[in-house]
Amino acid sequence: MNSRSSMKKSVFALVGAAALVLPLAACSAGDGGDGGTTISFLTQNSDQNIASAEALIAAFEAENPDISVNLETQPAGTEGDNLMKTKLSTDEMDDVFYYNSGSLLQALNPDQYLVNLSDEAWVADLTDDMKTVVSTENGLYGAPFGTSQAGAVLYNKPIYEQLGLSVPTSWSEFAANNDAISAAGIPAIIQTYGDTWTSQLFVLGDFGNVLAQDPDWAEKYTAGERKYADEPGLQAFDNQEEAGKAGWFNPNFASALYDDGVRMVATGEGAQYPILTGAVSAIAQNYADNVDDVGVFAFPAQDAADTKLTVWLPNAMYIPKTTEGAELEASKKFIAFANSAEGCEIQTSVLSVSGPFATSACSLPDDVPALVQDLQVYFDEGNTNPALEFLSPIKGPNLENITVEVGSGIRSAADGAALYDDDVKKQAQQLGLDGW
Repeated sequence: MNSRSSMKKSVFALVGAAALVLPLAACSAGDGGDGGTTISFLTQNSDQNIASAEALIAAFEAENPDISVNLETQPAGTEGDNLMKTKLSTDEMDDVFYYNSGSLLQALNPDQYLVNLSDEAWVADLTDDMKTVVSTENGLYGAPFGTSQAGAVLYNKPIYEQLGLSVPTSWSEFAANNDAISAAGIPAIIQTYGDTWTSQLFVLGDFGNVLAQDPDWAEKYTAGERKYADEPGLQAFDNQEEAGKAGWFNPNFASALYDDGVRMVATGEGAQYPILTGAVSAIAQNYADNVDDVGVFAFPAQDAADTKLTVWLPNAMYIPKTTEGAELEASKKFIAFANSAEGCEIQTSVLSVSGPFATSACSLPDDVPALVQDLQVYFDEGNTNPALEFLSPIKGPNLENITVEVGSGIRSAADGAALYDDDVKKQAQQLGLDGW
């Protein structure tokens, strides 16, 4: 949904202005003008991306006075994806660029266009999930910048304490908690179908459990050999149907919005909200007094042994093969700096911390919300799996409408899963994938 933020603009005007007063012969490509090296760094044009890039560049240049870094920006989304592919195919890509990990990275054909960074020292610090989503069989190409987030169940800790409940690890335990919460007159599960994208979490957030039961599921799904109409993929649709029929949802679930869901779980108007953990930023901003009242747990699988946290990994920094010589060495230094203690400090001070880091080089600050601390336990124990969108390019556009229908009792789980398989088939054919 790589749930999946759009990212807005900055150019160093002073750099351009300064260039006008320098003799043209004073600098050549890669020459900072004083015998140093100049590289360019491309990122998406969101305010947060720009702020973090500017902070990273300033700190790096202070520590490496012989290297200058020029910041370039471009849109995110489909427009940005197309620009990335064009720049790589025409040998016009910047020396370092920031982009998605996972299936969108694979669409860039990294083996052909990117520098293999497998031998860099920081690689040893990456989590296994992060290595998976920036690699092919032939190499590892990216270094994370930013924190991860998860598709999971946010819960109100005071309600759990009041009712003497424990965090569930299986679906039966979750169902028992929901019954107890409903009996106390509190909406057990918050749903916000007024923002239809939020309805997908029952399915998207359960994928870590699917992978636990069938480690080849994503690969076989991409090849057209796995379907949501079959187990274990069907289970998430069944769970959403069961939750709706059991009356566990808030009465206004059909019209409630994401902002309502955030408020309800933070203030205790509802007990649990299946959502992306990036919601912690909104809780911290709008309900600061309640931020530590919210915890999080993974979507429970039917069998507790299969319960895994479904993780959305951070974007990463890459180097195209067109970067060579002194610029290549400077670019590698820049990426290594981003994953050093100094780079980690910039990430925690400028970026929103919505989950753990994907590298042991960075540690969470002591004052992160309780929710983020809860997530770290799953990472420490190795109980995580990447979200499907990081492992497969296939995601049908109508999932959010189908899950609204399943959760609302308009369509059965079996029919919803079969309809989604049809939706996915159309997209897979458009992508030209084999087996469809």
